Amino acid sequence: MSWNFKTWYRHRVLENESIPDDLWRDAVARLRFLRGLTPIELKRLRECVILFLHAKQISGAHGLIITGEMHVMIAAQACILILNLDLDYYDGWVEIIVYPGEFIRDYEYVDENGVVHRARESVSGESWLGGPVILSWEDAAAADTGIGYNVVIHEFAHKLDMLNGDTNGFPPLHADMSQQAWSEAFGKAYAVFCLSIDTDETPVIDPYAAENPAEFFAVMSEAFFEMPLVVKLNFPAVYEQLALFYRQDSARRWDKS
Repeated sequence: MSWNFKTWYRHRVLENESIPDDLWRDAVARLRFLRGLTPIELKRLRECVILFLHAKQISGAHGLIITGEMHVMIAAQACILILNLDLDYYDGWVEIIVYPGEFIRDYEYVDENGVVHRARESVSGESWLGGPVILSWEDAAAADTGIGYNVVIHEFAHKLDMLNGDTNGFPPLHADMSQQAWSEAFGKAYAVFCLSIDTDETPVIDPYAAENPAEFFAVMSEAFFEMPLVVKLNFPAVYEQLALFYRQDSARRWDKS
């Protein structure tokens, strides 16, 4: 899609589609990380949400009916990541599947002896390379609890990570960013964090971040928006890289909210 046609097409969508004011006000009121946005940023986010909902299909599973509130809440959380980027970052896939609560994931893994095992576990979210994002509405609706947990931000951070292949905690960086600086910041922080988990220290972010570098990036992204002051204080180099990547200074915004 050429730039001129894309711009024209998006203007057409924005002229013909909208979000009811009451649903938008409710979403902004419920999501604290939106409260520090300037009026211009909120307008841009609202437009991004409209375009996102036009481009994506949100389907309920197990009989769940997707309401207007659910559409806006999910889209607002997904779009905060790309507020200063572009909707193109979510190209290449269409569907978001929403379960009422946690759902069962079947998977295989190979142990240290090379033996393949099959396992089942309850999860609140999942992202597929080139495929859908799957969410638990119970968890998506529980965003902004003050503990840095946000399943929507987490799964959409994985989507950004997947832009250059399988998740590895290294999304495609902007031209003005340093791959070395990213590797050093995240590599050192991940090693220190894993050591703190091994020594039973109380973690300042979700301990699931120690699972692997991809989960560390996704959990850090959650915390970057949900409790940015904690990230900036405890992981300043990681905060700097995330601020460059998302092109947002979430800690400054949080001070104003």
